[in-house]
Parts: sequence; C-alpha cells; structure tokens
Amino acid sequence: MDVDLSNGNVLAFVGDAVMTLWVREYLVERELTNAKDLQEAASNYISAKAQAKVMLELLAMDFLSPKELAVYHLGRNYKGHSRAKNVDVQTYRIASGFEALWGYWHLQSNPQRLCELWNKTKTIVEEDL
Repeated sequence: MDVDLSNGNVLAFVGDAVMTLWVREYLVERELTNAKDLQEAASNYISAKAQAKVMLELLAMDFLSPKELAVYHLGRNYKGHSRAKNVDVQTYRIASGFEALWGYWHLQSNPQRLCELWNKTKTIVEEDL
C-alpha cells in the first residue's frame, strides 16, 4: 500500500483504530477495569472535541513537518458521507485530520513519531482532567 496515495478518509479510518488501541492499552495499564469507567475515560481522548483540541495545540506549537501538515489537511478536507455527531462540522473535520496523522504514521511504520504524538496527546488531554 502506498501511503502517499491514500485519501484522507482511509488514513483517518486507520488512525481512528490505532489511536483507540493506544488509548485503551494506556487505560488498562492504569488498572481501570470497569467497562463503564474505561469507556468514559477513553472518550476524554478519542472524542472529536478532544482530538480537535489536541490538533489545534499541535498546530500552534508547530509540531508538524510540512509533509505531516499536508497529511493533516488531506484528512481534514476530505469530503466524505459521514456526519459529525455531537460536534460542529469544523471540530469534526479537525479531528479527522488528527486521525489521518495517526493513520499515516502507523502505515509508515513510524513508532517514534507515534510515541511523540501520543505523549503530546496525553499531556494536552490530561491538563483538563
């Protein structure tokens, strides 16, 4: 699969799964065991609102390379058929761009960059908890 030829929707689809797995592993490592508690804690990281907040902060700190910024825009600007749930369209699109980055770095087999992203994500999300 040539990642550079993937569309934003494909990258976001993969990125959603990758990020969800990282979040779930993290929460289990923190010894949360109740399903309801796990789901509520996970939403702090994987909701569109949380993802958009992280992405906007990453943009403000110039965290992305020009190529990564292009991937983010590819995910953000993809005009798919899915609709935002419980958030406005702009927040949903920013979150989709964020997920596209996760998918891109995963498909590029770039665990170092995924770790950097995950550490930034945890810091930003946990500031509000």
